[in-house]
Amino acid sequence: MKVAFGQQTTKVKQLADLISQDISMGKYKVENALPSINRLSQDYKVSRDTVFKAFIDLKERGIIDSTPGKGYFVVNRQKNILLLLDEYSPFKDTLYNSFVKRLSTKYKVDLWFHQYNESLFNTIIRDSIGRYNKYVVMNFDNEKFSPYLYKIDPSRLLLLDFGKFDKREYSYICQDFGEYFYRAMSQLSARIQHYQKLVLCIAKGSKHPEETSKYFKRYCMDCHVDYSVMENMDELEVRPGEVYIAVRQVDVVEIVKKSRIAGLTCGMDFGLIAYNDTPAYEVIDKGITAMSIDWRKMGAMTADFILSGKRIQVYLPIEIHLRGSL
Repeated sequence: MKVAFGQQTTKVKQLADLISQDISMGKYKVENALPSINRLSQDYKVSRDTVFKAFIDLKERGIIDSTPGKGYFVVNRQKNILLLLDEYSPFKDTLYNSFVKRLSTKYKVDLWFHQYNESLFNTIIRDSIGRYNKYVVMNFDNEKFSPYLYKIDPSRLLLLDFGKFDKREYSYICQDFGEYFYRAMSQLSARIQHYQKLVLCIAKGSKHPEETSKYFKRYCMDCHVDYSVMENMDELEVRPGEVYIAVRQVDVVEIVKKSRIAGLTCGMDFGLIAYNDTPAYEVIDKGITAMSIDWRKMGAMTADFILSGKRIQVYLPIEIHLRGSL
């Protein structure tokens, strides 16, 4: 068969990955002999040297071995995992590291980002069907579900983070951006009552679910607190007596910068709460209070799904990390 090799890496690496994929999907069984170098050279339309070097690569990974006079054989069926996330952020890095740390070398994780682009998301999913043992997918929207996901065996798919849509029998580890957000705000009520106004900073066009704004307004009305929703950070003025809830990390930085220009002290003159915790929030000023799910736990639970194959359906709670900014 003719294989279209891309330019993103060497032909040797691509051939090794292709053979590894065939092994993981059961085309070549453990302890069974692989086709000869000459046969694979003909099948994939590559040189014998390319096949030989691909075999060396696979031996170094511990996937195959060789015996003099008997050729190469499979010693370890590597399992391929697709990890499709929305976009890079420090807390996604925490998730990823927790995930891969829990897996053994038998698992090869392909990490992709779809950047909330529905077309790109559908292309990645469509092209990956049948190529992976398990699929871990962070959807491109909180309420819209791609029809391509229905083509994946439910026992092989885990949905992460977003998930207000009908998840059917699929496994999921998700956030609740509404009721759980309200509960997190309620935990901070004793601190919030010292301020005159709450401001939710959520940029217009943001992919953050709209239900957070809905439950923010509900909390403020229930607690009789003055509030506003800021969609354009360029128009924001940091004022004394106000608490700012920043969804994006870039907005946390912008608020701190503007407050310093205005001569205001975070945690004294005004309050600041960040959504999704990162290590940087522990050291900015006297620490930035954050509300966040446990991304490390999400990564560990994701790995457990891969290792055990057991169905899981859970919403992670939003935890409060109280620091000097509130």
